[in-house]
Amino acid sequence: MPRLLLVHTGGTLMMRGGDPAPLAPDVYTQDLLAELPVLKKVADIETRIFSNLDSSDMQPHHWVSLGALVHEALPSYDGVVIVHGTDTMAYTASALAFLLPGLDRPVVMTGAQKPLGDVRTDARSNLVDACHLAVVGPPEVGIVFDSKLLRGCRATKMDAWGMSAFGSPACTPLAELGLGVHFSAHVLPKRAAVSFDARIEERVLAVRTFPGLDPRLLLGAIDAGVRGIVLEAFGAGNIPRLENSLVPVLEKARAMDVAVVIASQCPRGSVDLARYLGGAAASGAGAISAGDMTTEAALTKLMLALGRAESEGRVRTAREAFARSWAGEMG
Repeated sequence: MPRLLLVHTGGTLMMRGGDPAPLAPDVYTQDLLAELPVLKKVADIETRIFSNLDSSDMQPHHWVSLGALVHEALPSYDGVVIVHGTDTMAYTASALAFLLPGLDRPVVMTGAQKPLGDVRTDARSNLVDACHLAVVGPPEVGIVFDSKLLRGCRATKMDAWGMSAFGSPACTPLAELGLGVHFSAHVLPKRAAVSFDARIEERVLAVRTFPGLDPRLLLGAIDAGVRGIVLEAFGAGNIPRLENSLVPVLEKARAMDVAVVIASQCPRGSVDLARYLGGAAASGAGAISAGDMTTEAALTKLMLALGRAESEGRVRTAREAFARSWAGEMG
């Protein structure tokens, strides 16, 4: 039998309460194999409790600790399943994809919109699918939800009500499950293991551009010590350049060695800083394009890139990092 490690971090899947009390993390006393005996047919499963958090309480240091746990455990298992809350799963999946660049077996994240103990729950099917794909799936960090395997660093939470919580607008699913499993041609090949690098810079800010955004707020963030900014711009990377222009912000950031990465607010599409005058002005002021990356991927990649940068080379290091794909996060 294949050997799987199932790591529990918390989330709705194992919560209790609701209607009318709010859902809250439950004491992890339920035996998953007793609840889902079919899992015994999939693999020999060992369970570890990493945490029991609502995922809104996950922090970057949790990503690093979780990545270190998976990195150390992988050689002893055929795959890893991580149970995680949906609210920040895309952030954790992106971070793990970058923290684990040398994968030769699957790392699959999953969760649920309704707790495992509910009559109408998606937890059962998501867990079974995740365990199955952790045995037969590609050597990537992925998210399994609603019979699909999405590349973790391409996924984003798109629905807080329906069972299909996640989407990947810029990248088709790695696999779709029906009567069988259909794998896409763009899955990554096995990669040689590399040493684990835990360095990360948490002094990063993500800001959504909007009409009326006061540039002084961003200038204040730079003065306060921010090391990097992900700026969610309009459309293909357009920013204001007349009234409330953000160009002086980018110029000051460059002078202060603060990396500014431009992502798009649009779920589909890609940043092209040469298309409009605002984007061209941003490029001229030193901004870095995130291409078609999600904000979650851009933010976590910037954190890790800056964590590995020299004290006076942050912009250069970030530009080099965003010029190439680390884990299939950009087209």
